[in-house]
Amino acid sequence: MKKKIAVYKRLFYIVLLVALVTALYLGAYDFNTSITEIISTYFSTRTHTPDSFVLIELRIPRILMAILTGAALAISGTSLQGLFKNPLASPDLIGITSGAVLFAALTIVFGSAIMPLLPAFFRYILLSIMAFIGALLTMWFVYKMATSNGKTHVLILLLSGVAITALTGAVTGFLTYISTEEELRNITFWSLGSLAGANWWKVLLVFIVVAGGSIFLLKKGKVLNALMLGEKEAAHLGFHIEKTKKQIIIASSLMVGCVVSFNGTIGFIGLVVPYILRFVFHSNYTILLPLSMLLGAVVLLIADTISRLIVIPAELPIGILTAIMGAPVFISILINYKRKLK
Repeated sequence: MKKKIAVYKRLFYIVLLVALVTALYLGAYDFNTSITEIISTYFSTRTHTPDSFVLIELRIPRILMAILTGAALAISGTSLQGLFKNPLASPDLIGITSGAVLFAALTIVFGSAIMPLLPAFFRYILLSIMAFIGALLTMWFVYKMATSNGKTHVLILLLSGVAITALTGAVTGFLTYISTEEELRNITFWSLGSLAGANWWKVLLVFIVVAGGSIFLLKKGKVLNALMLGEKEAAHLGFHIEKTKKQIIIASSLMVGCVVSFNGTIGFIGLVVPYILRFVFHSNYTILLPLSMLLGAVVLLIADTISRLIVIPAELPIGILTAIMGAPVFISILINYKRKLK
């Protein structure tokens, strides 16, 4: 098994590297010189040419944002699926993403009144904080609805997620209706998802959150494996189940809220990636968690590159592309469930 894991890790690293290099070269703008020459010229002169501006200020931050966002959504989805013992428990299907979008929309529409009163740095991250609060509150509500006497009921969890997604979607729709033209453009951005707004400061903030959250979740593989036996059995093995649940929910909500606040709704990555890996590694979370990070980064980077190329010189919102990719996987999961019920 160790040899197999090592092979897959190497494979994912190679594909990620190839996708990264390809993404550097592909886009609406064609470079006049080689990338190494552009970088060396910029660092020797410290002056931007059109080529260096596109490469260093636009394309590289966007690629890094795609890698971080894909990794965050995939490991969050894998952790939640392990926690709730259900492959449908991804962040977007149980309402975390829609909750983050709702609070982002509230900030866009009503935040202008309080923005001048806030310090400059806090103003910059207010949207992220609000999206995180939205993700956390939504997750808390869904979790409370689905839990009674210390047990989490998966069906109620999913139905609660559907209900909260519908409710938050309706409120977001109302905010869209009353918003100004500029606010409408911003809300539409959150609804469809895009990595076009990535810059170095955003990448740094997302990196800090995703790195911290991922390091924390990567340590939860053993307890997630134990939870597959049942909560009582896991507790008998020495794991503190309720504490683990809260930690995983907070870490996942933090990462999802952070990436949604900068990139909008990018669905199905947290559903598709663990599903693909389970074909090979079943439900061993000590393996699934690190590999889901790698595969999530690969999938979203490739999806973002395609979204930049498919309607040049414009670009397709990446949320549309991931939905097209994820919906067939979601249907196949339902078909598998249907077969098991027979």
